[in-house]
Amino acid sequence: MEHGCCTSLPEYLNSSHPKIIDRLSPCTNHATQLPVIKGRIVVRRTLGRSGPGKAASVQLYSTTVIDPNTGKGKLTEKADLKHGKNTEHGGTLTITYKIKFHVEPEFGIPGAFIINNRHKYEFFLNYGTLDTFENQIVHFECNSWVYPFSKTKADRLFFSNTSYLPNHTPEALRELRNEELIRLRGDGRGERKEWDRIYDYDYYNDLGNTDKDLQHKRPVLGGSRKHPYPRRGRTGRPPSNLDPLTESRPDNLNLDIYVPPDEKFSPQKMSEFIGNSIRAIVHFLIREANLLFQHDSGSFESFEEIYDMFSSKRSQKLEGWVEKKLKNVVSEELVKEFNRARKENYVKFPLPQIITVDEFGWKDDAEFGREMLAGINPTLIQCLRNFPMKSRYGMKSSIKPSHIEHNLDGMTLDEAMAQWRILILDHHDYLMPFLKRINREGVCVYASRTLLFLRNDATLKPLVIELSLPDKINRVFLPATQGYDAALWHLAKAHVAANDSGYHQLISHWLKTHAVIEPFIIATRRQLSVMHPVHRLLDPHFKDTMHVNAISRSILINAGGILEKTMFTGKLSMELSSELYKDWNFDEQGLPADLFKRGLAMRDSSEPSGVRLLFEDYPYGADGLEIWVTIKAWVTDFCSIFYSNDIDVSSDPEIQAWWSEIRNVGHGDKRNENWWYEMKSLSDLIEALTTLIWIASAFHASVNFGQYGYAGYPPNRPSLCRKFVPEEGTLEFAEFLKDPDKYYLKMLPERFEMNLGVSLIEVLSRHTSEEVYLGQRQSSEWTDNEEVRRSFDEFEMNLQQVEKIIVERNGNPELKNRKGPACIPYTLLYPDTSRVSSKGGITGKGIPNSVSI
Repeated sequence: MEHGCCTSLPEYLNSSHPKIIDRLSPCTNHATQLPVIKGRIVVRRTLGRSGPGKAASVQLYSTTVIDPNTGKGKLTEKADLKHGKNTEHGGTLTITYKIKFHVEPEFGIPGAFIINNRHKYEFFLNYGTLDTFENQIVHFECNSWVYPFSKTKADRLFFSNTSYLPNHTPEALRELRNEELIRLRGDGRGERKEWDRIYDYDYYNDLGNTDKDLQHKRPVLGGSRKHPYPRRGRTGRPPSNLDPLTESRPDNLNLDIYVPPDEKFSPQKMSEFIGNSIRAIVHFLIREANLLFQHDSGSFESFEEIYDMFSSKRSQKLEGWVEKKLKNVVSEELVKEFNRARKENYVKFPLPQIITVDEFGWKDDAEFGREMLAGINPTLIQCLRNFPMKSRYGMKSSIKPSHIEHNLDGMTLDEAMAQWRILILDHHDYLMPFLKRINREGVCVYASRTLLFLRNDATLKPLVIELSLPDKINRVFLPATQGYDAALWHLAKAHVAANDSGYHQLISHWLKTHAVIEPFIIATRRQLSVMHPVHRLLDPHFKDTMHVNAISRSILINAGGILEKTMFTGKLSMELSSELYKDWNFDEQGLPADLFKRGLAMRDSSEPSGVRLLFEDYPYGADGLEIWVTIKAWVTDFCSIFYSNDIDVSSDPEIQAWWSEIRNVGHGDKRNENWWYEMKSLSDLIEALTTLIWIASAFHASVNFGQYGYAGYPPNRPSLCRKFVPEEGTLEFAEFLKDPDKYYLKMLPERFEMNLGVSLIEVLSRHTSEEVYLGQRQSSEWTDNEEVRRSFDEFEMNLQQVEKIIVERNGNPELKNRKGPACIPYTLLYPDTSRVSSKGGITGKGIPNSVSI
């Protein structure tokens, strides 16, 4: 072929590509005669940094033509990123670069590209789009950091949004698919650098810090019968000096603990996370500084003082003092954030929902019971099966039928139990072995049992509270409305709430969402190619989880971290969660199975969920089943598009390797349990995927985003108690009789712990503005499969119907538990497809796809 002026069209143009001929001139050079693929690469703009521009280049892999020298798809020449155009959409700054490739006519459709970053900084690659010469548009959903070649020593590979089961992979992409999976697994050695895209497992051996002092020693969680635990992502830091089994920790506060680049926050998410954290720190520091100015760091003296935490009172002198102190300990940028927060009047905590309508509605017994069905921990209450109650430690309960039979609306205890009308909130057996060690740390904790009666209107009437200590007679408290009996009852309820707060934060929230999901993420990245349809399905439900968990290990759940400072469990917090992991079964994490196990639903094949609630007015259960059924229908449709029968599942090598690794490695301490799905059938796959998506999205939303609304006012849900309930004849009882309210306040956390705890849950309860919610994807081009798109559109429409149902339920005056005495509508499982929550903030509604905060 000549490279000068053509005298005739080359022979290859007389092909079946008329569109190509239309684009060519008979007198052009060889390069311009070739078909052209044009496209664009979109990069998130990082504050203070320019985009990569011509310092980055792209090459395309063909889906149809194999290079005989490599056995992989044929590669194009490199195209540099050019003509960057800055845009802003929804607060997100992006740079769009144009790219252009001249290809041979037989090149076909691109199936992957590699990008080479010769810039000195990493950049966040949002997506790529190509317009082929065959008038096809090929999308690449990237959403990952691309690090400089000087660090990675390798180009970065991205596959298009076309999904293939392993045995359907085009030959030109097969080797790329296998190589990428091998690369992601690494070799399990060495310390990970921030640019390493390697997924591997490790124990929770990085919580303690013996190099600081022995008070910060913590057991390794995972890998033993005594302390089983899900695995976390491996960082490979060297062992500590004094304990070779414990990984060393940075000397100072460090949020840059390793996670693979695909799991890191985007620039916008990181900016918002830091901003929200600064806002909480401002709240905390202002309150603490105020205490120093007043020379008072102990208990609150009145409920009005606690209420003032949410007032807009400001002191310019005080704020100036805090700013001066901050300059000595944080960066200039963080001081600027402080000043911005101060100008925007962020020095006050927002008003929690629990006291918005009625400042004292939380004291009502009906609200106490309602929060077990519609609060932030509605997943523990269950039907009482046996009476008298037995303990696994041989301790007898002190609750007698005479304590409760007069309060059963005319029923006998046997009649009420036969009708499943006696419910129990049980914080007894799992706490009892830990109490002596916990109470040695300066807190006052009981193990508790609370019995409640299900009335005809489905509200719960508290019947009795039993508070237990090792080697002591259990104390029994009955409801009362007058005199010191009412005040003692109020103290007993506070101890129950403290138990429930600890269980909620450590088990319902941390263990059963954050911790158990991480091994599934690692296994998915290691064993399921990004081209695998199940990887595409699960990917949005894993967004940011590993990064959130890494930050948690750094500042929340570590020795001396925020949870140890604010929760009654103290330095035994994670050890306690390990003990309760022993009872964790994956096949019981789906909502129908969970409700059935707790005796709050019965099997019913006529119901879409397979179960029927014991009573309709259980907001978490009722709304949750609507969400569960909707998720399962979507998963069923999705899987049926790619799998025709059970053999397709059992013969899928990537699915089988994925499930085996989850069972034998990620949750390896549970490998021998017989409740794992066999993963030999389509129904096994559907059930497992539905459960995973439920945990990461709806279940997490139900236990996370209502935290500030209920626990933002600590008297409603104290995180610890500093006094036991006083016994008659003691000096403490005399103190109690003198001023019951003041005694109650002294029993609550001190000001420091209270302020710190409220600051934490304010951050945890906030949605970020870039959050992606159930029924949404970051891009409408996340898949090129039209059948999948139609099914996903139906999924979103079904969620809209769920929203209408929830609104109707909340407006039904006969459903007493939907709002309760505190007048808080139950919206924690409201999907919010209208995207009100996407504006960010504390909304109490909206189900993010993933455990992303």
